[in-house]
Amino acid sequence: MFKKAPLSEAELVQKCKSGELKYQEKLYKHFYGYAMGVSLRYLSERDDALEVVNDSFIKVFKAIQFYNETQPFKAWLRRIVVNTAIDLRRKNMKFQNNVDIEEAVYVGRQAEAVEQLSAKDILRLLDALPEVQKTVFNLYEIDGYSHDEIGDMLNIPVSTSRVYLSRAKEKLRNYLNQQEKSYARSV
Repeated sequence: MFKKAPLSEAELVQKCKSGELKYQEKLYKHFYGYAMGVSLRYLSERDDALEVVNDSFIKVFKAIQFYNETQPFKAWLRRIVVNTAIDLRRKNMKFQNNVDIEEAVYVGRQAEAVEQLSAKDILRLLDALPEVQKTVFNLYEIDGYSHDEIGDMLNIPVSTSRVYLSRAKEKLRNYLNQQEKSYARSV
């Protein structure tokens, strides 16, 4: 007896468009790891990340009729996951104390140390950043959003987005320097 070949991503999406629930489950299982990885870049708590993944897939299944099949599905899904994570972050941000931009101190220095890090090293270090800096860093450096787009997404001025990015890079440099010093002492 021949085993049926698994459906391609395009076929899964097409079956989901026709409303077949078992294919929605298959699509969810197929992209769960990817969506969770994206979500965890924005949220430190695994429970929050899982909530974002589940909410994102609900949005996907409600809007799948409008998905343009000429675009990669993964990119469409990533945008939904990022926006859902940002929505959760925005909801939680209103409970945080944020320093006004007028009180901010410029921490200008080039990002030579950060540019030498691998993506894996950066992702590991990102968890040590304050949430808003982590979010801005992810949006700008990893997902490629502009400061204008970030400002709109987070309801902050463009200049604040730039300051948060600068602070995040400075903290990453400091973390890297601390690790290098620890490593040099242990060798």
